[in-house]
Amino acid sequence: MAIYFFYGDEDYLIDKELEKLKKGLDKNFLDMSFKTYDCPNFPELISILRTQPMMFGKMLIVINCYDYFSKTFEDKEVKQIVSALEDNNDNLDIAFIAKIPRNSGKKLDSRKKLFKTLKGYNSKEINTIPLYKTAELEDWISKLAKSKGLKIEKDAANAMITQIGNNIRQFDIELDKLKLFAHPKNIVTAAMVKEDCISNEDLFAFSDFLLQGEKDKALLEYKRLLDKKFPLEILATLQTLVRRWIILKAKSKQLSGFELSKLTGMHEYVIQLTLKKMKHISLKDLVKLKKQLTQAEYCIKSGQTADMQDEIMKAFMV
Repeated sequence: MAIYFFYGDEDYLIDKELEKLKKGLDKNFLDMSFKTYDCPNFPELISILRTQPMMFGKMLIVINCYDYFSKTFEDKEVKQIVSALEDNNDNLDIAFIAKIPRNSGKKLDSRKKLFKTLKGYNSKEINTIPLYKTAELEDWISKLAKSKGLKIEKDAANAMITQIGNNIRQFDIELDKLKLFAHPKNIVTAAMVKEDCISNEDLFAFSDFLLQGEKDKALLEYKRLLDKKFPLEILATLQTLVRRWIILKAKSKQLSGFELSKLTGMHEYVIQLTLKKMKHISLKDLVKLKKQLTQAEYCIKSGQTADMQDEIMKAFMV
């Protein structure tokens, strides 16, 4: 039996830790040996922790527990949790997962007894790598590329950081695309990255037109992006940018450039440029845009619309 506690705002790397644990399970019986629960209530949680594995070897239970840290368990409840963990079956592994919303700047309350309890097991804090740690990000890109049978040039890795930021999950997605263009030499160059990877600069240009009220130019830029990017890819990246802008607009007067960099994952110089661009944009308008984009994403993913391109366009043209 082993108890794990992974927490932080880098959901991609947390997912990778879970993948490592799943490799120890029998692939033929995954439906029975791998279970995931989202913040079960206390009686259900105790029942889950006392699960008895069947005859198929090891079992892994994942408990998404982020919401637990916005409430307080009573002392007697924590004692029951500890007892259930200590008396568990040798063939049962349990992983508590607390994924903090990316770029939210939030932290788990380390004073809570549940945190102290889980921290005593195999715990690991996994946070987003900040943009100012360029060497560490380049190292991650190199490792991801190597895992796909690719070699990436140093200036190409740097170009990915410039265009994408510090989103490791997006690095993984873009390297899968680049593998097609790098064949048969399997060497990724900076020119390939600039041509084929989604660029935050492109989206900044699109958003600049949009937020300055130049909707005709914004529409043309959007259609240009659609020539080589999937609509949801554009929407997801735009959502991230707008969320960062909201943070900058709301916090720029209270926090230093370094603090804003830690909060948003943006380089301090980029923050200065962005704040200048947003000089005449209100926080209210940014929040409204964010809500419209979120609604568009919901309509697309829930199947309420069949035309993704049009749904996204309506979100920023209204």
